[in-house]
Amino acid sequence: MAMAASFHRALNGGEAAHTELVLLVLFMVLALASSSASAIDGSGSNLTAGFVQVELPEGNFVVQSPYDVPENQRYSYDNVTGVRTFLVYAGDKPFNTVTGTKPRTEVRLSGHDYSSGVWQFEGYGYVPTGTSGASVMQIHNEDAGAKATTLMLHVYNGTLQYYSGEVVEDGIYDRWFRLNVVHDVGASTVAVYVDGAPRLAVDVTPSASHYFKFGVYMQHHDVSPLMESRWRNITVYTKPY
Repeated sequence: MAMAASFHRALNGGEAAHTELVLLVLFMVLALASSSASAIDGSGSNLTAGFVQVELPEGNFVVQSPYDVPENQRYSYDNVTGVRTFLVYAGDKPFNTVTGTKPRTEVRLSGHDYSSGVWQFEGYGYVPTGTSGASVMQIHNEDAGAKATTLMLHVYNGTLQYYSGEVVEDGIYDRWFRLNVVHDVGASTVAVYVDGAPRLAVDVTPSASHYFKFGVYMQHHDVSPLMESRWRNITVYTKPY
């Protein structure tokens, strides 16, 4: 209502009113640019162009957390802000009594396992100072081989890394960053973008099927006593060949 009144004054007033109109139009243009910036990379290209967004109802966000404590002690979802907070302690149990894996609090995106095409994960992540030795995002596969993942992004002492090797992004602590991960199944390639900038391009081992996960999953070295990550605006896109 206030904006409509401002337009009315601008259209019917003098020089000051017309100045107000110019400012209002500028504000709307900036707001529109900001709202559409999430998919734009550093070169001005739209990372999601040609992709179709898939539906992600809340039931697709399946939480895996230590089996011996209530889920709400390790995971929370704020309906107002849309922020999902993940915590895990180095001494926590696995997510069930059968697996011998390290402790984790993660979301497994269910309902969208894939075996062909090109798939893209997009989300805004936040890792607080102190978290180390944790995977915060991964592409899991269903093969029973020695390597159960197609991609893992680890945090070690403020650096986001491809597994425990190549640096993806320095200075990851205490800031919201936009993460885009594009998996071309047929080509067996994965590309990673941080805040729209290309940061990693790797060949990966083929697998029968894949799915996305994010949160905190303890790894094997430089592990902090407490690991935490926060995520919001999780979106998945796909396109066929």
